Amino acid sequence: MLRKLLASLIIALSLSVSSVDAQKIALVDINEVLENLPDYKDAQSQIDEIASVWRQEISQAYDEIKSMYNKYQAQQVLLSADAQKEKEDEIIAKEEQVRELQKKRFGPDGDLFLKRQELITPIQEKVFSAIDDFAADRGYDIILDKGGSTGLLFANEEFDKTEDIKKRLRI
Repeated sequence: MLRKLLASLIIALSLSVSSVDAQKIALVDINEVLENLPDYKDAQSQIDEIASVWRQEISQAYDEIKSMYNKYQAQQVLLSADAQKEKEDEIIAKEEQVRELQKKRFGPDGDLFLKRQELITPIQEKVFSAIDDFAADRGYDIILDKGGSTGLLFANEEFDKTEDIKKRLRI
């Protein structure tokens, strides 16, 4: 699906550009580039190790909750109504605490996301800078990502027609 879209985009770009000069277009598999960088592999290993430790921490907390619940069930008949309520509240509070920890570690803006940004973003910037330099050195007008979902990696500013469209729309 993505390959068909990229091929269609390349053909459309080739046909729609009306200048006399041929446009130079290249494809790069950004995932393959990243996966072959030692820095990226090291960063990914660090992230995997951290995630594993945090998953284990959360798993142990859930095991503790299960143990609390089993103990409660075994003692339930011996406890007064107030003591039962207290134990139930304690278990519920512990569950909420573990869910918050899980969200803090693995949520959309959680610790793992921030760690990934900290370790991976500089490597990605290095790769994108190399792509920009490569395009400038070799005279490429457009470089597309053939392997991932990044899409457009580089485009010559001459092909950006945003302002022309805004003028047509009078915005």
